[in-house]
Amino acid sequence: MATQKKWQLSGDYFENCNCNVVCPCLVSTSAPLTARPSQGVCDVALVFHIDKGSYDDVALDGLNVAVIVHTPGPMADGNWTLAAYIDERANDSQTAALGAIFGGAEGGPMAAFAPLVGNHLGAQKVAINYAINGKARSAEIPGILRMAVEPLPTMHPSGEAWAAIGHPVAPDKLALAVGSSGSTFTDHGMRWDNSGKNGHYAPISWSN
Repeated sequence: MATQKKWQLSGDYFENCNCNVVCPCLVSTSAPLTARPSQGVCDVALVFHIDKGSYDDVALDGLNVAVIVHTPGPMADGNWTLAAYIDERANDSQTAALGAIFGGAEGGPMAAFAPLVGNHLGAQKVAINYAINGKARSAEIPGILRMAVEPLPTMHPSGEAWAAIGHPVAPDKLALAVGSSGSTFTDHGMRWDNSGKNGHYAPISWSN
């Protein structure tokens, strides 16, 4: 049996799905992720930037990852279709490390999602541009993804509304956000436009 690697990472993430604000999955009344998505299905992109990270002796600083998910109904019902995109700057060791962490094989938040995936479309090495501009987050994979979120309008003086709703990616706090105009994804026969739809962003701090 293979020995589990020791890893940790910290950085930033955002997501943009096709649900109306606020996503019903996160406030399901009977059990987590059991509410039906606003549009009946869920189309969500989660994009991650690692400020500092390591997988045993493999440094992961500065790398980006995107995870794309389609679910045919409530997320808890499974049968997810998932595609991953790994920063083209990653070398072979870094690519393997990111695949293990974000695929859930090495524990951590993504391990909670792994059993729900019924159709894994694999991982591609691509250019991923991740940007933080004030309170807005954006990412681009040329020819595939352009997504951005900004804070949901709020009366709070900080200009942000934060919630602790137990999201596996960022359980301590999560900003409520909305997808900016032009938030689109096109690949693997899927085509989404999540402009004006639900979004979130948060700092992340993971380890196994």
